[in-house]
Amino acid sequence: MRRRPSSEEIAAGTLPPSKSQLKREDQALHELGAALLELPAALLDAIPMSDRLREAFNDYRRFPTMEARRRQMQYIGKLLRSEDADPLQLALDAHRSQRARDASVLHDAEQWRDRILDGDDGWQAWIAAFPAGDTRALRGLVTNARREKQQADDLARRGQPVRKGKLYRELFQKLRAVMSADDAASD
Repeated sequence: MRRRPSSEEIAAGTLPPSKSQLKREDQALHELGAALLELPAALLDAIPMSDRLREAFNDYRRFPTMEARRRQMQYIGKLLRSEDADPLQLALDAHRSQRARDASVLHDAEQWRDRILDGDDGWQAWIAAFPAGDTRALRGLVTNARREKQQADDLARRGQPVRKGKLYRELFQKLRAVMSADDAASD
């Protein structure tokens, strides 16, 4: 049976947390632990935490059965109650934001590649947006990739199967490298 708060606790505003609040906090720690397990092992090892918690994470990855992993996850949740969760959450947030930036660069590089291959307007916009890139080497690659694209379009018109060419992929990789370098320089 749950005890009733005293009038002094009510007046002082120092009520103990409700059972529901405690359950929400435990669930949040459980979700934090599950999210931390999705991190690469090298990144998880770099996060400051107690040795018992680090060993519990390593054991979880070692266990083959779902039931063993479920019990280990409960144990990790229990250990997280006594840990300072802020550094763990900060590391997780940093990893997630880095992955989001990487995905954004990939999508932007795809759009730039298509825009550049469509015409000289895209190439001029690229030069204006990224003047630090190696435009001379990229210009030759763009010319050859456009030629390759024209050949692929001709094959498609004849009803033959078409695959994206080597230069199409190489142009994407070069554009992504320039964009990543520019993104790293701006940070």
